[in-house]
Amino acid sequence: MIATSTELFIMVRRCLLTFKPFRIFVVGIGFFSLCFLMTSLGGQFTAKRPGDSPFTVRAEVLGGQESRGVLRKISDMLEIIMKRMDALSKLSNTTDTHRLDELSSALDRIQPIGLVERIQAIAQNMSDMAVRVEQILQRSMASNRVRDGALGQCETPKDPRYPDCPNKMDWMRARWTSDPCYAFYGVDGSDCSFLAYLSEVEWFCPPLPWRNQTATPTLKPPPKRQAIFQSDIGTLLERVGTGKESLSFMKRRIRRLAVQWATAARRLDDKLRNQWREQQRILVHVGFLTEESGDVFSPKVLKGGPLGEMVQWADILTALYVLGHDLKISVSLKELHGFLGVPPGRGSCPLTGPLPFDLIYTDYHGLQQMKQHMGLSLRKHKCHIRVIDTFGTEPAYNHEEYATLHGYRTNWGYWNLHGQQYMTMFPHTPDNSFMGFVAEELNETERLNIQRNKVNNMAVVYGKEASMWKGKEKFLAILHRYMEIHGTVYYETQRPPEVPAFVKNHGLLPQQELQQLLRKAKLFIGFGFPYEGPAPLEAIANGCIFLQPKFNPPHSSLNHEFFRGKPTSRKVSSQHPYAEQYIGRPHVITIDFNNSEEFDATIREIMRINVEPFLPYEYTCEGMLERVNAYIQNQDFCSPEAPFPPVNSSGAWLGSPPSPFMLLPNSSILTWASNASYYTSWPPLSALRLLTSLEGQSCVEACQSSGLICEPALYRFINIKEAFSALDFQCEGLESEMNHLFPAFSAEHAECGLQQDPLLFSCAGSSAKYQRLCPCRDYRNGQVALCRDCL
Repeated sequence: MIATSTELFIMVRRCLLTFKPFRIFVVGIGFFSLCFLMTSLGGQFTAKRPGDSPFTVRAEVLGGQESRGVLRKISDMLEIIMKRMDALSKLSNTTDTHRLDELSSALDRIQPIGLVERIQAIAQNMSDMAVRVEQILQRSMASNRVRDGALGQCETPKDPRYPDCPNKMDWMRARWTSDPCYAFYGVDGSDCSFLAYLSEVEWFCPPLPWRNQTATPTLKPPPKRQAIFQSDIGTLLERVGTGKESLSFMKRRIRRLAVQWATAARRLDDKLRNQWREQQRILVHVGFLTEESGDVFSPKVLKGGPLGEMVQWADILTALYVLGHDLKISVSLKELHGFLGVPPGRGSCPLTGPLPFDLIYTDYHGLQQMKQHMGLSLRKHKCHIRVIDTFGTEPAYNHEEYATLHGYRTNWGYWNLHGQQYMTMFPHTPDNSFMGFVAEELNETERLNIQRNKVNNMAVVYGKEASMWKGKEKFLAILHRYMEIHGTVYYETQRPPEVPAFVKNHGLLPQQELQQLLRKAKLFIGFGFPYEGPAPLEAIANGCIFLQPKFNPPHSSLNHEFFRGKPTSRKVSSQHPYAEQYIGRPHVITIDFNNSEEFDATIREIMRINVEPFLPYEYTCEGMLERVNAYIQNQDFCSPEAPFPPVNSSGAWLGSPPSPFMLLPNSSILTWASNASYYTSWPPLSALRLLTSLEGQSCVEACQSSGLICEPALYRFINIKEAFSALDFQCEGLESEMNHLFPAFSAEHAECGLQQDPLLFSCAGSSAKYQRLCPCRDYRNGQVALCRDCL
């Protein structure tokens, strides 16, 4: 009487489950014998191919007499193995450990040289062997079900509503063993299990009528809770975790600013008049700190490496927590899997249940990790994701098909997210949302002390890595004529040779000591790199003048290696464009450092200027809390927007009045007519200001020239023919296509172009052929991310 396929399968499983390290000798011999038996009888499984490994077993089992003979021999061998293991198990359960020692000593004496190593090598392959045997047996069981007629009801359906079902079935038949997650969901190699998986876990096949469709209950969303401002950061510090120097840096920053965050929360609560705010379940996955992404930042924290990213992430965590949201923090793939409910395996399958979060904040590294481990769920849930993106991602680079066809494909981007799901460090790209960070605020006593203790001839250099000082000798020599120069360049044993001898180098300073240095200095001078970091804002907040180089021509992905491959065509006119544009003189001075005469004159001018500490409101704790709260309560990329215009697809406005636009008094700028129909949006339609760009001008530049901000969320309201007529464009032709410059007017052909794909609505981009239609808006004083009616 031989064991059936099922019984043999169970016996293999028992062997594996009872296997422990001290049984390696007996089990190793057993499996070695099994492997030898199977390979010696390999012709009975299938024809052996030249070059096959001695331990390779083909995955087909014939159903005839030969296969039953092989199964009989395997069964007998497994019985012997089980008896040996049972005997050893009983021996191990006795208290007579002396007998075990004797057995071990005897084995040591009789085993030939190298036998243990060979047995250990064989044991290491047992897991793969067991998987192959399991696949063979499962396919044999599936063949039995075919003969029994069980698969008659599991033919691949031909349903036009599910056109991908046949191809997916073919893929599953060929590849279902490629990831253990399929077996986790019950796939066993049969067509029935394939169809059940493709219809119930994924959505490529229609539901099977004979399956219990109520097996997976629809979970009700959790009840809505009110978000309450929190001032005690103890719980947050526990959730940040330990074990990485980067995490220690972030926790030190959170502690240092805790009082300022608490004060800001009270002020914002008063400003919002205790309005009801919905608490969100938020996951923060810091991908660049995971071991899988290399965690290149943690080792550099103590060596002066880039800390701007960790400054921002520390402030994001604090803002979300202080706003009162339910926060989970992940800095490893293991934590990410646990929080999301990722099924075991290699990431090919969707999540095991509904997404347990309303929002997920991550970075590009984390986004890539989620793609690898969430399977198709990422496509389903990506509307919940917010990507912290230092330099920004423009729609032309974000739209995968468009980027591929038109040469905008880079190593980043192409995720097909809504442009405002990317969140930047500075408000340089209105296509994205401005997240930001905070700089420390001074109280009145500190401000007075700074003004009293400023050293008029003291300068601090913005450059903590020695490589940044190369080639800067000429203008440093000019600066040295007037000022004492201080540096904070990291070194281990000896002073970096790139730093001139007349520079007083303090080495890498803790944050508080650096603050004290900035409070004494008159000048903070940049070398042109790093771009757009937090340090200049901290220096300006401590009463320094920031002197930076102008770039001519501006740096971009077209002419500078640093920006090459980044998903933006933005042209950077100086080391810190935000400081140049939004702060400016006297706190920020931007000049050509290659012009020695201009540089010399500027240093003498700076020594005559007295400035007070200055910090833009949007970089205070209150400003960041206000902005992030507005995003969380108003931005929604998961609910589909109602089509606009709300009629057929012809794009014609059939509302009343005939045009929804009207001229502002004494202006060429249009606004939404007060007597036109009102549609829900954020920012609200009352903020819309419609104008046209010059040929060769982007909407970012066109709006800025009128003191406004381009607002991509309002594009859909101007993507109609009436917008052209309201601006006095005569359209001889009206086209609709995928083009990141549309809606736009071509004067050469008198053609008007409407945008076909909302993901390509973009403030960035220009062409000498087009005048672009631009949806601009006003903004709150000191808070460019929000319009005046946005709160």
